[in-house]
Amino acid sequence: MLIKRFLQGLVISFALTLGAAPHALADVGALPPGLALAIDGARIPADAVSVWVQPVDATHPTLSINADQPMNPASVMKLVTAFAALEQLGPAHTWRTRVAITGPVREGVLEGDLHLIGGADPVLGYDRLWKLLRRVRALGIERVAGDIVLDASVLSLPKHDPEAFDGRGLRPYNSGPHGLLMHYNTLLLGLYPGVSANAPVTLAAEPPLAGVTIDNQIRTSDAPCGTWYRDLQARIEPGRRLVLSGTLPQACGPRTWSAAPLPPAEFGSALAAALWSEVGGRLGGRARAGVTPPEAEALFSDDSPPLGDVIREMNKWSSNVIARQLLATLGSSGIAPARPATDMVAAGARTAQAALAAAGIDTRGLVIENGSGLSRIERIRADSLGQLLLAAWRRPWMPEYIAAMPVAGLDGTARRRLSGSPAAGQAHVKTGTLNGVRAIGGYVLDRHGRRHAVVMMVNHAQAANSAAAQDALLEWVWAGGD
Repeated sequence: MLIKRFLQGLVISFALTLGAAPHALADVGALPPGLALAIDGARIPADAVSVWVQPVDATHPTLSINADQPMNPASVMKLVTAFAALEQLGPAHTWRTRVAITGPVREGVLEGDLHLIGGADPVLGYDRLWKLLRRVRALGIERVAGDIVLDASVLSLPKHDPEAFDGRGLRPYNSGPHGLLMHYNTLLLGLYPGVSANAPVTLAAEPPLAGVTIDNQIRTSDAPCGTWYRDLQARIEPGRRLVLSGTLPQACGPRTWSAAPLPPAEFGSALAAALWSEVGGRLGGRARAGVTPPEAEALFSDDSPPLGDVIREMNKWSSNVIARQLLATLGSSGIAPARPATDMVAAGARTAQAALAAAGIDTRGLVIENGSGLSRIERIRADSLGQLLLAAWRRPWMPEYIAAMPVAGLDGTARRRLSGSPAAGQAHVKTGTLNGVRAIGGYVLDRHGRRHAVVMMVNHAQAANSAAAQDALLEWVWAGGD
C-alpha cells in the first residue's frame, strides 16, 4: 500500500511536471492505473529520472519515461563495455602473458635479462605471477645477472592522472589501464583492531612490494561500526613510504581495505622483484619497465581466464580498472577506424560505439570516456541501454552476460538490495553510484516467469535518496505490473 501511494503520487508528479510539454509524454505509453515510480518522497523532480522497461519477448516498452534523454549512468556503463567486448572478442577470448630471456643460461645463471611481456591481461593476480616466476626457477634459472624487464608496450595509452577524478589518487578505483597490469594495481590491507580503544590496529598487507615500506598509524576506536573506512587515510611519501592513518572501530572486527600506492609500471616492478625473491631467485640488476628486443628467446606463456569470467569479475564487484583494460583492449584490436597509435582508450570508445550501432542500438547521445562509469561526461539514453539489454538477450553469449551481473539481495554490489522482498534473487542488475548519480540496469524475472529488461537512471543532487524508488521499480516489474 505504501509503494502504491508513492506510485500514485509520482503519476501526479509526472503529469504536473510534464503537462506543459505533451510531447514529453508521447513515449510513456499506457501506465497501469496507480503505478509509476516512487520518487516523489525522494524530492527528485521527474525530469531528473529516466526509466525504461520492456519484456524480452515484446516489441514495445511497457514503461518509458524520459528514455530519450542522455544521462550519466555511473557504473552501469560497464554493461556497455561488457556488451562491446563480448560482441567483438567473444566470451572465450583470453589475454597472453609471455616470458622470454636474452642471453645464455650457464650453471643456473641467466647472463642477461628476464622479460615479462604483457598482453593487457586485466586479471593477472600475484598468485599467477608467482607461478610464472616459480616456473622460471624450475627451468634452472636461479640468478638473473641482468634485469627483470616488464614490457607493457602492447597498449599505447594516453597519460593517466589518478588524481583527476576526485583527488584520491591512491584509491584503487582511480587506477588506469596498463599493458602489464599486475594484481589490479592494488595493495590489499588486512586490518585487525585491538582489544581496546587507542590500541594499535594490526596490519597484514599483500602482495609484497619490494622497496615499499608501510608506516601503520591506524588506531582502534570505541565508535560504533558504521561506515568503518570513513576515517582511514593513505598517503605516499618520498622513498616509497606508505603512511596509513585514522581509526578502525573495535566493534567492526577484521576488515579489508586497499590502496594503490604506485603507478602501474612501478607497482609491477616492485611486485616482480619481491616475488622473484620469494621463489628463491636472485637478481643482479633491478626490476624495471622496458621493451623486449626481437632476439629474445621465448620460454613459455600463460593465458588469462576467458573474457566471460573476466566480465563476471568486473560487473559483480564493479571493477573500474578491469573496465578500463577492456576498453583499451578493444582499442588495440584494430577494429576501430583511424585508430591513433597513442590512444587505445579513445580507439576503444570508438570501437564500442561502432559495435552498438552495428547491433542496431541507437547511439545518439552516447558518450564513452573510459568504459568504467567513473566519469562526469559519460552518457547514455535509457532506451539505448534497454535496446542493448534486448540485443544481449538474443546473443549466443547471453548466459555469460547475465551471469556477470550482481543478483539483487544475494551477491556483488546488489547484495543489500531488495532486502526482505519477494523479488530478492529475481533480478540480475548492475548498479551505479556517483555523487549526484544513481542508476540500475539489467533483467528481472517476474512472478509469472517472464523476463524483463529494466533501466533506471537518476541524475540529481538528491540521487542518493532514490535507492528505495529503484527497488520499488524492480518489485513492480517482478509483480507483473499488478
